[in-house]
Amino acid sequence: MTTGPVGRPRSESARHAVLRAVDDLLVEVGYAGVTMKGIAERAGVGRQTVYRWWSTTAEILLEACVDDAREELATAPQPDAHREVHGYLRLLEAFLLHSHAGACYRVLLGETQHDTRVRDLVARADILAPSARACLERVGAHLGRDRLTDDLHVAELVGPLVYSVLTTGRGPDLDALTTHLLTAWA
Repeated sequence: MTTGPVGRPRSESARHAVLRAVDDLLVEVGYAGVTMKGIAERAGVGRQTVYRWWSTTAEILLEACVDDAREELATAPQPDAHREVHGYLRLLEAFLLHSHAGACYRVLLGETQHDTRVRDLVARADILAPSARACLERVGAHLGRDRLTDDLHVAELVGPLVYSVLTTGRGPDLDALTTHLLTAWA
């Protein structure tokens, strides 16, 4: 009985080429113009390779986004709660407004509104929560609070910024938001 994956193992260089290709195509042609064929051509791999590992463009976008978000939203511990929150919000704002991965995330959020398969993919991936929880854990330690990492606190931390970027194309006043959050959590 076989316990490993069926089929050929992924080539990491092909995987990275596909993830770079989907980022580039999204920026160049928008979500509607991104196709599996276009991704394969841009990545320099066969379409069969792409279809063997992913069944939709949303899956490829999501994988690219998750990998990049993990890297781009990692924050170093700060000496106080204010710097923890403000530093994380600055990174999140840069991710959402200036990063290819942030563009992927915004596109995926839009697609969740009318495609339940994409909604389920995004919900399972929980792209922002791991970095938000890491920040909140350190904020809780600074404030002497336990359990500051539940879903409500994650939503309070990321929600206002995501909402502002999606509705206005810019972030809110990060100083005011930081002060508001810390006052609510004190």
